[in-house]
Amino acid sequence: MNKREMNIRIFEGKEIPHLLFQPRIEPWYVWHKEFGKLPQRYKNISLLEFYDELDLSMRYVHYYTEMPDPVEVRYTQKVKIEEKYKDEEMRRIISTPYGELIEKQKKTVDKTWRTVGFPVKNENDLTKLRSLFENTTFTFNKENFEKGSRFIGDRGEPQFWVPKSPYQSLCLEWMKMEDFIYALADIPQTVEEVMKVIDNSYNTLYEDIISYGKVKIINFGENIHAQLLSPAYFEKYLIPFYEKRSNQLRKAGIYTHIHIDGFFKPLLGYLKDLPFDGLEALTPLPQGDVTIEEIKEHIGDKVLLDGIPAVLFLPSYTEEELEECVKKLIDLFYPRLVLGISDELPQGASEESIKRVKWISNYCQTLKTSSREKDV
Repeated sequence: MNKREMNIRIFEGKEIPHLLFQPRIEPWYVWHKEFGKLPQRYKNISLLEFYDELDLSMRYVHYYTEMPDPVEVRYTQKVKIEEKYKDEEMRRIISTPYGELIEKQKKTVDKTWRTVGFPVKNENDLTKLRSLFENTTFTFNKENFEKGSRFIGDRGEPQFWVPKSPYQSLCLEWMKMEDFIYALADIPQTVEEVMKVIDNSYNTLYEDIISYGKVKIINFGENIHAQLLSPAYFEKYLIPFYEKRSNQLRKAGIYTHIHIDGFFKPLLGYLKDLPFDGLEALTPLPQGDVTIEEIKEHIGDKVLLDGIPAVLFLPSYTEEELEECVKKLIDLFYPRLVLGISDELPQGASEESIKRVKWISNYCQTLKTSSREKDV
């Protein structure tokens, strides 16, 4: 049984020959290659060969793979987007029927672009943003998905993520957090109208995915962090969106999971009832704010994706601490487990971190499920 078959069988609740280890190490490989720091033994191999060398499963079709994103964005002729570069800075000018929105980005020392100036700051900008999304349609490109699927091959069930919920989109992508929270308190109707328009721009995407009929697992790339929202806002703005969209996919036979990679202790009580089949990147202590046991207590029968705190791959933590964490995760969550790193291997970590990844890979394959079933 290959890793792709094993991946889907975990969600189906079926037996697999051994535990599946599916860490996201693409950023580590790309960062080290970009800066000429790949260890000698890996210098002349591709990303896929790197995964195969470590005997790992792969999850996402377009994450640091140079494969195209299956989710595409289309604008009407009423929208114009221009990018202007100067030195290490970029200004993205979005022209809408109600005026311009300007986003500022700056290149970091890691040669990636980071937002340093959000385009929406006040009620007037929200009107522009509403106009933008009224002229925006998200679609699914099946050719892009199939290209990514062929790239991953048998290494895992090919997956991608859908756009963020309107709440998360506004507070992470369009507005500075402080501006967003004030707007939600001062002009809630205006913000809620924008949220509705954002949601509507996703309609075609979900219809396309369902009609295509070959996507089996989808991620909601939310990057949930408790400091971005209160439980009251989670109930009012996020859960209804999840129920609408995830259930839409699940009724079509598509499994779903959500990315929660920040602190989430205030949200523990909601996890088991969320309309997802799995929970991705839940991060326990010493990196997160909950214990592994608390996660187990609150997620019900959902699949846990990942679970190993990324900091355990750094030299400040011992191999013994990592091993203890891995064994506890397996003991508590098997068979509803796609073991991985919460949420990815640190980019600048040394070659020692790869040795730890390899140990986990070897260890998982020694744990045959038939013997574990007897132990359980």
